[in-house]
Amino acid sequence: MLILQRRVGEKIVIGGEIEITIAEITKRGVRLAVRAPRGVTVLRGETHDAIVASNALAAQTVGSEFDVDVDVDGSAVAPVEPPEKQP
Repeated sequence: MLILQRRVGEKIVIGGEIEITIAEITKRGVRLAVRAPRGVTVLRGETHDAIVASNALAAQTVGSEFDVDVDVDGSAVAPVEPPEKQP
């Protein structure tokens, strides 16, 4: 993990396309401004975690014929058929 110290108005650039600017620092916390391309989803950490957990729970249906793998971002990966039963 990279830890940076920034002041109000200073920026962090990720991948040349995502820009995070320190908007305000108060006793209650730090306000960030995020500029990213339209195709990039920007979520708070707790929102992202809730979506991933919800998707994983939904993928674990009882009596399902297939196992569904869930990617880190919560999206379903191609279903994997269960192994054939040996006689």
